Amino acid sequence: MKDILKRLGIGELNQGALTGLNRLDCQGKVLESASPIDGEILARITQADSAAYDRVSQTAVAAFRQWRDVPAPKRGEVVRQIGTAFRERKKDLGALISLEMGKILAEAEGEVQELIDVCDFAVGQSRMLYGFSMHSERQGHRMFEQYHPLGPVGVITAFNFPVAVWSWNAMLALIAGDTVVWKPSSKVPLCAIAANMIAARVVNDCGFPEGLLNVVVGPGEYIGGRLAADSRLPLISATGSVPMGRRVGEIVLSRLGKPLLELGGNNAVIVTPCADLGLAAQAILFGAVGTAGQRCTTIRRLIVQDSIFDRLKEQLISAYRQVKIGNPLEEGVLMGPLVDIKAVEAMRMALEEIGKYGGKLLYGGEVLSGGIYDVGTYVRPCICEVENSYPIVKKETFAPILYMIRYDAFEQAIELQNDVPQGLTSSIFTNDLRESELFLSSRGSDCGIANVNISTSGAEIGGAFGGEKESGGGRESGSDCWKAYMRRQTSTINWSGKMPLAQGIKFGDL
Repeated sequence: MKDILKRLGIGELNQGALTGLNRLDCQGKVLESASPIDGEILARITQADSAAYDRVSQTAVAAFRQWRDVPAPKRGEVVRQIGTAFRERKKDLGALISLEMGKILAEAEGEVQELIDVCDFAVGQSRMLYGFSMHSERQGHRMFEQYHPLGPVGVITAFNFPVAVWSWNAMLALIAGDTVVWKPSSKVPLCAIAANMIAARVVNDCGFPEGLLNVVVGPGEYIGGRLAADSRLPLISATGSVPMGRRVGEIVLSRLGKPLLELGGNNAVIVTPCADLGLAAQAILFGAVGTAGQRCTTIRRLIVQDSIFDRLKEQLISAYRQVKIGNPLEEGVLMGPLVDIKAVEAMRMALEEIGKYGGKLLYGGEVLSGGIYDVGTYVRPCICEVENSYPIVKKETFAPILYMIRYDAFEQAIELQNDVPQGLTSSIFTNDLRESELFLSSRGSDCGIANVNISTSGAEIGGAFGGEKESGGGRESGSDCWKAYMRRQTSTINWSGKMPLAQGIKFGDL
């Protein structure tokens, strides 16, 4: 462990504010980063104070004024080299993610690969920051749209994807000509420091300003609040819970900034009688148990037609019994610990509430003990039979709880799917073309992401990621999400030598 931390530039005590490779003196409280695997302290971080935060913000503004003038393809070349640097550090950074967050090593290395893939995507996008031309109604005029760099971008990320979500924002922001101020979750600060240093070293070696990529570690209510209220940052991208998103959104909008919110999910999978149940069970297992149920795209609700309910239930219970739970760094382990004791308590309380409403615990749910389990963060993933109307079912519990819900008619399944406040991602397993098309139609899923015969989890970077309703409405990663990080400008050039007005207005001649 110590060798991994050393190679990633992490010491026993680290400063919580960085402008590129420059570590600023901080005067905040010391934060201990403990591994959920065994409770061991990995390292300590002196959190950013007000003076350190202001220095970071000022440096990001100064760097932006230089970076915006660099041609976009050259900005893309820097991002290409950042991707190469992460390839070289993939195993070390993946191990740190497992150590600090608790996800299994295969998922952790997959997250680093996602970061690398985003770099590749952004490099291509750096040559495709397209505007549009329109025909003017006035003779001898040319009208068009173009996109300019926006400014320093604030990025607030959650613990469950310590580096991938940052990359969705940071790499697109860089090719758009923006700088980045990153406030990571206080549960995984070491991942942020390590990732920023890997990328910042490339920026430094290419001779660009130190403030292109910055980190501030500190309490959400203080540093997060400062970030959201900072008028020097025109865009704040925030990933996390719905309550967090409401607070950040209100603060950013109060200063007429741009909030980009990626919030909670309460994702459902509909399974119809004509579905391939083997395929469905395989997808459901990873979607519900992967990352110990701590993904915003985790399958929370399984809406199953009554005639196949019991058969699928037995398949899933059999599959769940084979899930090996333990140290996420060990080969063969499929589920590691929850991120901390608070997450375990939230799961326990959710199961208690399910019982009060008459729900049935079909499998699992216990907190494990003995040996490595004594740290208190390991649980057995569980399956419950519930009604969609239970209040706890309409909330997102960040834990490996799978709710099974019966339906009769197909239209009822879609109603159940949509009858929650969240609208992030959704899926249907069916071999009926009409069912899949209805699910994808305007009368179907109301989520930002809708899939057929694949899980709700594991979105590819090429598509826009985000949801509707309480899921925030934001979009990140692929498609045309780069536009959020740029300033849109409509321009008209008059080369006619005359001064006609639009809409045919006559105002007289001088």
